[in-house]
Amino acid sequence: MTDMSSSRNFNEELKDTAERTYSYNFDFDVMHPYMLESFKPFFRPGSMLELGCFRGAFTLRLAEHYQDLTCVEASDEAMAQAQQLVGPAVRFHNALFERVTLPQRYDHIVMTHVLEHLDDPVTVLKRVHDEWLSERGRFFLVCPNANAPSRQIAVKMGLISHNAAVTPAEAQHGHRCTYTLDTLERDAVAAGLKVVHRSGIFFKALANFQWDRLLQTDIISKAYLDGCYQLGQQYPDLCSSIFLLCEKG
Repeated sequence: MTDMSSSRNFNEELKDTAERTYSYNFDFDVMHPYMLESFKPFFRPGSMLELGCFRGAFTLRLAEHYQDLTCVEASDEAMAQAQQLVGPAVRFHNALFERVTLPQRYDHIVMTHVLEHLDDPVTVLKRVHDEWLSERGRFFLVCPNANAPSRQIAVKMGLISHNAAVTPAEAQHGHRCTYTLDTLERDAVAAGLKVVHRSGIFFKALANFQWDRLLQTDIISKAYLDGCYQLGQQYPDLCSSIFLLCEKG
């Protein structure tokens, strides 16, 4: 297998472009709290590994629950910002998932909005299963959803060709695919993982940039956000993100 990751510039992929912002306030202020809310019922005492910490915003939330926290991040620039944000209590590895050597197995492994960036996702998921997940461990896997209504509307508007398309702007940011629940579960199972829970996070009919504008007004209340989160549990295929909880197969 050819390791394409070694030829990629991960610092460059994190930069905003004229067509697309890498991350939005919607991600930090809405999706991160609700992702954590989805995870917390499955948390137990133990250690945690975060695969792909970006600039540490979600890491900071995880660190409130786990003192034994390790992060792996391919971008040295992003990792430096994460270290500055979260402080010395969290251990960091600036390395590719395909190459990193970790000193232990972990009771919880978190990968949010990262798998779609990988050149060979099944190989990395297999490392999660074979090398890093403890016997009692739980793997929290979240990806953007190709079938989110906001994306389906973009197809009807002619902005993208089909739900699972990777747009040129997404490709610039390192996206390699766009998952649905069935294709995400396909890759998890191919890596030997056992899916024990599947769900969606936050019903979403608007694009991220539209949400960012709305969040600056009083149009959207906390009750409305909670309603979108709860509706997402009922209709996971219409959510912003899809979520699989996995254990060792």
